[in-house]
Amino acid sequence: MVEIGRGRIARQTFGFDDVALVPGAITLDPELVDLSCDLAGIHLDLPVLASAMDAVVDVSSAALFTQLGGLAVLHLEGLQCRYPDPGPILDRIASAPSEEAVGAIREAYQEPVKDDLILRRIAELRQAGARVAVSPTPMTARHAAEIIGSGRIDALVVQSTVTTARHLSHRYTSPDFRQLADLVQAPVFVGNCVSYQAALDLMRAGADAVLVGVGPGAACTTRRVLGIGVPQVTAAVDCAAARDDHLRETGKRVPIILDGGMRVGGDIAKAIAAGADAVMIGSPLAAAAEAPGRGYHWGMATSAAGLPRGTRIKVGIAGPMSEILLGPARRDDGTMNLFGALRLSMASCGARTLLEMQQTEIVIAPALASEGKSVQRAQGLGGAR
Repeated sequence: MVEIGRGRIARQTFGFDDVALVPGAITLDPELVDLSCDLAGIHLDLPVLASAMDAVVDVSSAALFTQLGGLAVLHLEGLQCRYPDPGPILDRIASAPSEEAVGAIREAYQEPVKDDLILRRIAELRQAGARVAVSPTPMTARHAAEIIGSGRIDALVVQSTVTTARHLSHRYTSPDFRQLADLVQAPVFVGNCVSYQAALDLMRAGADAVLVGVGPGAACTTRRVLGIGVPQVTAAVDCAAARDDHLRETGKRVPIILDGGMRVGGDIAKAIAAGADAVMIGSPLAAAAEAPGRGYHWGMATSAAGLPRGTRIKVGIAGPMSEILLGPARRDDGTMNLFGALRLSMASCGARTLLEMQQTEIVIAPALASEGKSVQRAQGLGGAR
């Protein structure tokens, strides 16, 4: 705790660049490391979800992501459920000059969401062999669950910039997460939050998993526009404490999924060490050749008419999704083979499983990325900052 002014105390918080992991006294052959996780009964070979964003997930990329071991989330209020053929709309957004990008996105999202397209996309995901995870906002979650019905999806991901179990509104009734789960007969993941109490409240309200992170994403401007958020390492530690207390209270372990802000494999390793059971990533996957964003990525709140809280960024095409997740890496900056990096980091820390990695020692180390790297910085190599 530090005093930020007369009589006002603030808690110091930490992000990925502020901390480092301490290698273990025992190390492992990376082949002994198990990266698999279980999220509310959904087994994943890799502890990763693809963000419910239009530049990241469509039917074909979701099917590929399933084959690679993760879980892709399709946004039910995105372009896939507004247009029978969203291809020309995606082309228009990607080709818009920078000064016109926000306007092009806003115009594209004025087309209403169509119930028949929700059902069509779910059927297409099934037919393509994808695990079916779909995401409405809290305002539309009840309607979406009623439209979807029982037995069609693997997970319902109710998500907005900030979601709490105690939301007051005259416009709509906050969703009952247990009722949603009954309607779709699938687990309900809920987010986003960044505090111990908010996470604990969501767990007590019936969330089967909780997404953690407000504003860290590369295409998100929420932190600047609204001035809210908590750096991801601290957010993960706090929400993991809520998970552990809820487990002691009820006997049910509700996993937390750290959402956003991870650029390289080392960030993912730090996320797990801070307590995350899995991660959700967007911009690294938007750079996949198979992603629908055409080398661009944009925040879902970019289309907000009154106060956009996202922007369009150029991510380029780094390579196939398989190489971004599992290598081999074409770059030296840690943005490819993300889960090969996690595996090697866990092996270096002596952690066979994700649960063991959550016990890894963390130190405050703001000089970690820059110490001894002046030559790399001067030559623009290795992602040195």
